[in-house]
Amino acid sequence: MPKPTPAPVTADQLPDLARAVLKADRFPILATVDGDQPRARPITATWTDGFTVYFANLKRFHKTQEIAANAKVELCFLDKNDDQVRLSGIAELVTDRATQEQAFVRDALLRQYLKSPDNPEFTLYRVTPTRVRFMREWALDYFEVPI
Repeated sequence: MPKPTPAPVTADQLPDLARAVLKADRFPILATVDGDQPRARPITATWTDGFTVYFANLKRFHKTQEIAANAKVELCFLDKNDDQVRLSGIAELVTDRATQEQAFVRDALLRQYLKSPDNPEFTLYRVTPTRVRFMREWALDYFEVPI
């Protein structure tokens, strides 16, 4: 089988290519640390603003304690062409009521299951990127994306 040849990428294309991958992936993988053990799980990204990612969570989920102990996280996004974005960042709890309400406007699942930001199980996180990398399928090299 011949080796795949990825489409070339120029530096000025990187931000748009990376944002397209974020938009295309319905269930990115969130990596956290539990003591000395990495933990990864799919999440629903409620929305993105550039490379800042917002996601909802239930307080009882273990990732709540993991993020409280170590706010450094990584998200991996993958599109249908297997292009990927790895976004390293700092997760912070969003307590601003207007932003919490925006999550419910944007996310039908939140409205269906949690009803409102007043649900005591509801938490919202904002991941502010510290590093964003993009890779084309089979390129085997990451490109640093300016943030």
